[in-house]
Amino acid sequence: MTQTTAPRVRTLVLLLLAAVCALFAAAGPASAHAALTGSDPQQGAVVDRAPAQVSLTFSEAVSLGDDSLRVLDPQGRRVDDGRPAGTSGTTYAVKLHAGLPDGTYTVAYQVVSADSHPVSGAYTFSVGAPSRTTVAVGGQEAGGGAVGLLYGLGRYVSYAGFLVLAGGAAFVLACWPRGSGVRPLQRLVVSGWLALTAATLLLLLLRGSYTGSGKLGDVFDLGLLGEVLQTKSGASLVSRLLLLAAAALFIAVLFGAYDKRQDEEKRDLTFGLAAGGTVVAAGLAATWALSEHASVGLQAGLAMPVDVVHLLAVASWLGGLAALIVALYRAPSDAPVPASAVRRFSRIAFGSVVALVVTGVYQSWRQLGSWSAFTDTRYGQLLLAKIALVAVLVGVAYFSRRWTAQLAGTTSADAPRREKERVSVAGGRGKETADASAGAKTSGTSKDSGGSGATAAPKASGAAPEKPGDSRRAAQLARQRAAMDTARRKRLRDADPHRLGLRRSVLAEAGIAVVLLAVTTVLTQTEPGRTEQEAQAAGRSSASSSAAASGAVTLDMPFDTGSANGTGVVRVELDPARVGDNDLHLYVEDPDGRAVDLPEVKIAFTLEAKDLGPLPVIPEHITTGHWSASGVQLPMAGDWKVAVTVRTSDIDQVTISKNAQIG
Repeated sequence: MTQTTAPRVRTLVLLLLAAVCALFAAAGPASAHAALTGSDPQQGAVVDRAPAQVSLTFSEAVSLGDDSLRVLDPQGRRVDDGRPAGTSGTTYAVKLHAGLPDGTYTVAYQVVSADSHPVSGAYTFSVGAPSRTTVAVGGQEAGGGAVGLLYGLGRYVSYAGFLVLAGGAAFVLACWPRGSGVRPLQRLVVSGWLALTAATLLLLLLRGSYTGSGKLGDVFDLGLLGEVLQTKSGASLVSRLLLLAAAALFIAVLFGAYDKRQDEEKRDLTFGLAAGGTVVAAGLAATWALSEHASVGLQAGLAMPVDVVHLLAVASWLGGLAALIVALYRAPSDAPVPASAVRRFSRIAFGSVVALVVTGVYQSWRQLGSWSAFTDTRYGQLLLAKIALVAVLVGVAYFSRRWTAQLAGTTSADAPRREKERVSVAGGRGKETADASAGAKTSGTSKDSGGSGATAAPKASGAAPEKPGDSRRAAQLARQRAAMDTARRKRLRDADPHRLGLRRSVLAEAGIAVVLLAVTTVLTQTEPGRTEQEAQAAGRSSASSSAAASGAVTLDMPFDTGSANGTGVVRVELDPARVGDNDLHLYVEDPDGRAVDLPEVKIAFTLEAKDLGPLPVIPEHITTGHWSASGVQLPMAGDWKVAVTVRTSDIDQVTISKNAQIG
């Protein structure tokens, strides 16, 4: 049975690991949990004169460094003072150098949101008129590359280690106290502690590069590590390491002094271990709750303890499930996990599922905020996948509960038969041992009696010495008999169809749980649906207000006067394109995009539907290729015709027109 089951388990583990790796590879870099909701100047805006500063507004508070906000000129040179700072609420600004020339400028930002995830991006604005730019900022992506993949893997291992550590210890204390002396269970819990400790150290080293340059070479930069230790995420990771030291003491007591106590003495120590273990487990869970999703946004004071309860419930269920699998597959054949322990775990798992549903519903409402976010956002889609996996897991758990009930029903009925089998096995082993001893004695006696006087002489002086070959053979026979007894007991145990069915259903639960944990890890790195929709709404509102308040109409009109150097493009910008006073800017470029001057440029506005106009405007020449006029009066809303007359020489001119909605 062992020889056929182990390869199946190994194959299943390899397949699940491949699925997890594929999921992480498809997840891409961690999505930001803070979204850019506004900027000044806005993306793509063309302003008359260079602003004194550039400001960005995010959906939540962010952390800044000296290079968090950069403004680059068309040649890629920095034109900011390198000292970004918060101005009000979630708005941050960096001052620009004075006297910036016309052209297109690039704003690049890379910050860390309040829930510890990096966010980066870039946009452009222009002063005077757009120009060509050599700036390329797409290569730097926060949370991506090899560092991002390692960081995501470290998060997954840390979650898995916590579940195994907390859930395995809880299974021993609450379900099977005698399991504290079972070596495979001890190795499982210790492995969870080692995995969580190693993953935490890895995350601490990767944190600086993950939120900064994204380079593997910066992982061991002590300067970056010092900066990380001063952040909320760094403090949470250090606190986790300190709590893991307390967890190591807990494990030593659980598998040391607790295991050596008698059952009556264990009851006295169980309460103290349960209380201390709960405090340590809650503290470990709080290191996630205090630094990630739950720590920011709506109802953070309530969301953090709810998140702690959610993590503890997951650990009790899935971590206990891992311990149950080890107990069912690897426990000694002479001390199998009893049906009473399985029943206790079944009750604990049911309570954990109820807690998961209650806390999960609250977290879903908090992170999504609307039904549409389930299907319209990536967070909602991942959450639907998680819900589906949980539903399948609960369905498989239902069958496990049925096997548990059947196992409990047959255990008491089969107890006399199993005791008889055990006695018969022990009796057979004793008989074989006695026969072997008798045979050895008979052999020795026959040799002594059949010998000559020479052989009798030693016997008279003392007992015949035992040959070394006989003792080795006896030890070998004893080992063979022990192996045969162990195999016989294992066959008797595995012949129980209820226990076999339970083992298979629990193994299926564990397989689903591995994929579920991977989806959950990716979910924690994804921008919540509520934040994504609020950012989209803020962007639309900002765009509409921008259109209503500034630069509402831009018209590009090619012209050709029919003479040499008589072709080009006229751009007309009308701000705010409403009834009343408006500012007018006019730009002229040749076919190569260079600003050019013209002898004369005139503009006229006509509202043909009301037989109003033309209303002439003669703009003032500002600089090469740029004219402007202020206080342009448009008395009524409607579809106005904007006619531009361009003269390129004393006799060559042309009038071109386009319509614009003024409202």
